[in-house]
Amino acid sequence: MTLEILLETDDLVVVAKPSGMLTLPDRFDAALASVRGQLQQLYGEVFTVHRIDKDTSGLLIFARHLQAQRFLTQQFEERLVQKTYLGLVIGRVAADQASFQEPLEEHPTQKGKMRVSRHGKPALTHSTTLERWGRFSWLSIDIETGRTHQIRVHLSHAGHPIVCDPLYGTGEPVLLSSIKKHYKPSGTEPAERPILDRLGLHAWRLRVSDLSGQPLQIEAPLPRDLDACLRQLRKWQRL
Repeated sequence: MTLEILLETDDLVVVAKPSGMLTLPDRFDAALASVRGQLQQLYGEVFTVHRIDKDTSGLLIFARHLQAQRFLTQQFEERLVQKTYLGLVIGRVAADQASFQEPLEEHPTQKGKMRVSRHGKPALTHSTTLERWGRFSWLSIDIETGRTHQIRVHLSHAGHPIVCDPLYGTGEPVLLSSIKKHYKPSGTEPAERPILDRLGLHAWRLRVSDLSGQPLQIEAPLPRDLDACLRQLRKWQRL
């Protein structure tokens, strides 16, 4: 897996992370690919500003010195950064716009999983429905807080889990046979290949201020697999 460098300055570097790559090196398996590990090979020391899930694709900012890290991290902590994701969810979302405010906490018995709980920390997610099909919907999602798995938990709790999510949904891949009527398998392939078999969530856009105080807006283009899945849905699924 390789990174796409979207922006590079003396203060920061912005990359598009592929799905399946860790943000930071794994403490127990240093051989696993990570964004920070690859950036350190290119730039030397870099400093973490924020993270996204391993299976989420999209934007990540790293600072190139400690002053930049403090300046950028403070904006995330004070909720001054506008974070917009794009997500493909299961089901036809009825509302054009929705907000989710359920508090979140770590699951008491399932390690690495979160859940809605009145004892949890506040979390606020907003969604806008961009497109609808018979069995899927395409959403723009803004988060005002940055809780672990926030988008995934909130949407699953609302009855519309992110596609291919093994923790908060079924984890089943998107198959062409499930969206195309009168699908006929190829006689040359032993099994149908999924058109999407990873978490359908993409960190698309960030609005933040650079060290001079100027607003900075960066967008990460959709990865090929997610873009191809959307094209198939637009082609074969009825509105």
